[in-house]
Amino acid sequence: MNENGGRTATRILCMEDDAGIGRLLEKKLERAGYAVDLAADGGEGLDLYDKDRHEVVILDQQMPVHTGLDVIKHLARRGPLPPIIMITGAGSERTAVEAMKLGAGDYVIKDVDGRFLSLLPTIIERLLRQRRLAEEKEQAEQAIRRYAAELEVRNREIDAFAHTVAHDLKNPLHLISGYAYLLEADYASKLDEVGRECLHAVTQSVDKMAGIIDALLLLSSVQREEVELVPVDTAPLVHSALDRLRHPIKKTAAEITMPDEWPACRGYGPWIEEVWVNYISNAVKYGGRPNGGPPPRVELGYDVGDDQIHFWVRDNGRGLTEEEQGKLFREFTRLEGASADGHGLGLSIVRRIVNKLGGDVGVESAEGQGSAFSFTLPVVAPDDGPCEETAEGD
Repeated sequence: MNENGGRTATRILCMEDDAGIGRLLEKKLERAGYAVDLAADGGEGLDLYDKDRHEVVILDQQMPVHTGLDVIKHLARRGPLPPIIMITGAGSERTAVEAMKLGAGDYVIKDVDGRFLSLLPTIIERLLRQRRLAEEKEQAEQAIRRYAAELEVRNREIDAFAHTVAHDLKNPLHLISGYAYLLEADYASKLDEVGRECLHAVTQSVDKMAGIIDALLLLSSVQREEVELVPVDTAPLVHSALDRLRHPIKKTAAEITMPDEWPACRGYGPWIEEVWVNYISNAVKYGGRPNGGPPPRVELGYDVGDDQIHFWVRDNGRGLTEEEQGKLFREFTRLEGASADGHGLGLSIVRRIVNKLGGDVGVESAEGQGSAFSFTLPVVAPDDGPCEETAEGD
């Protein structure tokens, strides 16, 4: 135990072939509270190191059997190097630099009056402190890696569970949907007004649940699947999205404007189409004004940059506050006061899709001035080849 902290004294191995300097090293370091083992040459020093791992090694360069540089190389083959201090003579700075390259922590130049000895305790403490910090950092990084690995396993399990549950719910839901629509089509006239309202509520709830299940399946596939980014023709994807939304567009009398031509981008067609469906659907739902106001006006467009294409969907809705904009693109988040019900998955899926395809999402909005939702995707490089074939419409 040393007198400074009551802990076991730090063990230091000194390899020095000069017996007089060796004794001075031993006395100086023992006075500083260290336990010191002396070796008269490199071979004896390596034997001592193997018998009792020392926390610090002090080396003279010019020694019999093995030089200081040779000792460092031997120690490196045995495992991680301990803090090493190289003692060199005047004019041997090149040797000191070589020692540092091999892994030594520091060096001192041996002077004739022994003043270098007074530098050693300070250097030793600094190297030990650096070693402790490095070990703590490594332990923290290992803990983070373990946590990340565990989190990845849990996420895969959650994704698999969500996919299985959503998939298993589709068949009974289709059965409920079929019978509900059959009743509504063929037997509604035999029900009173309350019965018809109840049946209509059932069909609406089935449609909403089907949308949630489809969103969960898409979210699961986006998280689990790896897709190849290829050149994609944007125009068929936009037209297919509009065709899928033809009923809400007709119901709301939404006015859709867009360019006559669209650029190609790099991505994965089915996922990009889902982004368009989500953005256009939201613009139709939340565009316009209720209570006899103007119908939704939805403008689709794009801007081509050097390496990204900026696509956007602009509506004439009520606009969003800064607080509301901050809540967008999060899982299971819906804005207060929305004019249409939702399950809070759409924009979060958009973000995951676009990020996975190498782009980003965004929104520009102001209260009373509508909103413009955007996403970016990489441009097609000259050597990317032709666009993949994408079916237009249903």
